[in-house]
Amino acid sequence: MSNFAMELVVKKEVNMLLLILAVALSILSDSVGASEYVRPLPRENLDFSLKPKPSASSPQQVHISLAGDKHMRVSWITDDTYSPSFVEYGTFSGNYEHTAWGESTSYSYLFYSSGKIHHVVIGPLEDLAVYYYRCGGEGPEFQLRTPPSQLPVAFAVAGDMGQTGWTKSTLDHIDQCKYDVHLLPGDLSYADYLQHRWDTFGELVQPLASARPWMVTEGNHEEERIPLLKEGFQSYNARWKMPSEESGSSSNLYYSFEVAGVHVIMLGSYVDYDGYSEQYDWLKADLSKVDRSKTPWLIALFHVPWYNSNYAHQGEGDGMMAAMEPLLYTAGVDIILAGHVHAYERSKRVYKGRPDLCGAIHITIGDGGNREGLAQKYVHFSILNFCVAQLTIFNTQILKYKEPQPKWSVFREASFGHGELKFVNSSHAYWSWHRNDDDEPVKSDEVWISSLVSSGCTVEKELGKTLYNN
Repeated sequence: MSNFAMELVVKKEVNMLLLILAVALSILSDSVGASEYVRPLPRENLDFSLKPKPSASSPQQVHISLAGDKHMRVSWITDDTYSPSFVEYGTFSGNYEHTAWGESTSYSYLFYSSGKIHHVVIGPLEDLAVYYYRCGGEGPEFQLRTPPSQLPVAFAVAGDMGQTGWTKSTLDHIDQCKYDVHLLPGDLSYADYLQHRWDTFGELVQPLASARPWMVTEGNHEEERIPLLKEGFQSYNARWKMPSEESGSSSNLYYSFEVAGVHVIMLGSYVDYDGYSEQYDWLKADLSKVDRSKTPWLIALFHVPWYNSNYAHQGEGDGMMAAMEPLLYTAGVDIILAGHVHAYERSKRVYKGRPDLCGAIHITIGDGGNREGLAQKYVHFSILNFCVAQLTIFNTQILKYKEPQPKWSVFREASFGHGELKFVNSSHAYWSWHRNDDDEPVKSDEVWISSLVSSGCTVEKELGKTLYNN
């Protein structure tokens, strides 16, 4: 056999060995990268058909949200279109010292007509106080607690909720934790054009949403656009009114609020976000008003994650990230929370795709219990993404492949659950993630977070911006 023929045989055998090695490593990375946790089977959608129907004037789907400094917005629906829009409230059960009047709206969607949707702002309210209230002069008494005006403050976080058994499990877990405000980064009801599902979702979350403020932003399942017939987000905007006017925004799809030393920015992944958009201009103006000496923490929420190592929805947030990440980085945003991907993932501090000590921590938490199930496939080493760079048959063979986990990714798992974010003081916050099928006190992932203000990053960025502008 000639030397040339022998080289061909050897080259073929080497390539075959490399192929076998790649397959073996792919299988190994699947087993090593996967959690030891065994996921239970999916749960069915909840059935609301047997629930007794309330009277036409009885308040339904009651939920509250923050509405500016020391004020809350109370929202509810009645079937009776003549029901008045007012709230009686006070600090003693059954003794309502105050009355506030508000506004109402309604909408039609194809063959569906909503009930009368009421929105009433109450306040000024005392901090960390319990208030008892009644909607429209009848029906049951509800109870809420206002958040603190100073740190510490705690948030419950869960996105992509839906209306399944897993959703109920998530809500039950959140009900056991101590928190002041609920944050939801999009995809609430999964109504998907079937408007009665908005009603059943409102009933489902009422026990929690009537007691603590729910601050939400829209996801793709809220859009419900029908070309030539219906504009997007009609149902969402009518039912879930957020403090857009109070924060200088012209749209209910993006806004901000402040509570106890934390400035929270709620952005819209499905609204124009480029450098010429209203949302971009609003974000710049909103960030410029934040005084980090008084507000040491800055966080942002939106639906589509920018840093995502799951195969689901890969690259969907790239456009928004290219437009807005520099703004949030320069402003010193500490934490960014997103949904959309039905799994959990936490990053290191990162900027422009690389670990950066002055970047934001990104957390994907789209695992609230939706009906579409979990996104269980993560980016990992496989035969599909490995390549061999052969210099010559006698030189070094270089094997290049994606890491089992990107360098910026710290923890990832496809399980339903919720997060808890407690800002302890001006320099430290504590994040924990809790699986649904564990007891609520069990933490599947946890980390202490130091603020960018305490690390000096915000000072360095301000200095750099000043030098650049000069």
